[in-house]
Amino acid sequence: MKVSKSNKMRMVTWIIMLAGGAALSFWMDRVFFRSWMFDLYEHFFSLAAGIVLSRFVIIVSRNTGRALARLGREGDDVPKMETNRLANKGVYGCMRHPMHFGLLFFPWAVALLFGSPSFILIIAPAEMIFMLIMIELVEEPEAIRKFGDAYRAYQRQVPMFNLRPSCLRRLLNEDLAAGRR
Repeated sequence: MKVSKSNKMRMVTWIIMLAGGAALSFWMDRVFFRSWMFDLYEHFFSLAAGIVLSRFVIIVSRNTGRALARLGREGDDVPKMETNRLANKGVYGCMRHPMHFGLLFFPWAVALLFGSPSFILIIAPAEMIFMLIMIELVEEPEAIRKFGDAYRAYQRQVPMFNLRPSCLRRLLNEDLAAGRR
């Protein structure tokens, strides 16, 4: 599968964030949170919350990825994970970065699964903020270079993220995500 340099860098960044975040948080737990480590009972609730949040991330990623493949690709020569057409219908009609919205919660889901207090309270929120900064500094300028004035108009009309219930329903429903209803 042919993957662009930009997408390879994104994958490496994700691996570094999650593996590095997990390692750093376990070290921090041993050094700083020794008296406040989760016991088995507390970890059960953390694990359950992590499973629910992971399921949300998976559903959103699947739905938005499929919608983006249908809406953002024209022709057979477009490499996987790439677009050549501005996706602005379905869930992409109510928020510009629905896949990133779901993926924002991935570090926190992993942190809850591990049950690490420092991962949950410090590392995951820092990684979420880092992701928001990267969307603003990398994703948005890249989309402007790719789609030009059409993307600038899209930016003026559609917010980066949208918490309206109707938009969140689109996010969780594959048919609505692809704009098929």
